Amino acid sequence: MTLPSQVEEFGLPRVGARPAFHTYLAEVWRRREFIVTMARFRMRAALEGNRLGMAWVVLRPILNAGIYGLIFGVLQGGNRPPDYPAYVVVGVFLFEFFQGCFNDGSKAISGNRSLVQSLAFPRMTLPLAATVERFLQFLIMLAVLIPILMIFGHFPRWDWLLMIPLVVLFTLFNAGVAMITARLTVHVSDLTQLLPFISRILFYTSGVLFAVDKILANHPVVLRIFDFYPLYQVLEIARHHLIGGSNYPSYYWAVLTVGALVVFLGGAVFFWRAEERYGRE
Repeated sequence: MTLPSQVEEFGLPRVGARPAFHTYLAEVWRRREFIVTMARFRMRAALEGNRLGMAWVVLRPILNAGIYGLIFGVLQGGNRPPDYPAYVVVGVFLFEFFQGCFNDGSKAISGNRSLVQSLAFPRMTLPLAATVERFLQFLIMLAVLIPILMIFGHFPRWDWLLMIPLVVLFTLFNAGVAMITARLTVHVSDLTQLLPFISRILFYTSGVLFAVDKILANHPVVLRIFDFYPLYQVLEIARHHLIGGSNYPSYYWAVLTVGALVVFLGGAVFFWRAEERYGRE
């Protein structure tokens, strides 16, 4: 009998061994305070060097919305959606949350190699901390979004409360995406060069700036595919309740719920399966 087999017989795990999935999730949950603390530290550290500091959390999406709204509002002419300024602001603010999780998740492991190689902790805490950081920024953006919408004539109504479950589902979806991109960029570092292009494609195909139902009016099959596109569903639901946008099918909630859970759990399993390899590649 070899020494490794004897060690294994006595139940001694090897260094860096991947625990069972449920045990791993329990370890992540025990470090929830670390996740939140790290997210808050990262958010402050990223902006404290700027004169305007935390104001950039809001100024960046406002400037993006203004620039995109001006350019694409002119380009679309009479084909642009009604109440276009509010339409663009809602779209840009929501997509900013997704894009931040998508990009920051991709750097969660590769950008923290010294931490990963020197300390023992569940690596999933890193992409989750990136998601929490973006979630905290998104809460600030939502607080500013309300007065912006009021300027455009949209005042709070009871159905605005539906934004709460929508944000919960969107956050689960974004966390799953962050875990997926975190693992992918560890295995294929060249993906970090491609992700900005993928993010831009998602931006232009999710209906942030365009009314998809108008553009694809003559392509019903393609339009039907958008009914199962999570980013598009989030924007449609949010616009309907915040600015009285076009009605959406009632099954959007069911599809989005299933999609968010599948992406979150699938992303968690996908990330966990490579736990032993982080910091070694």
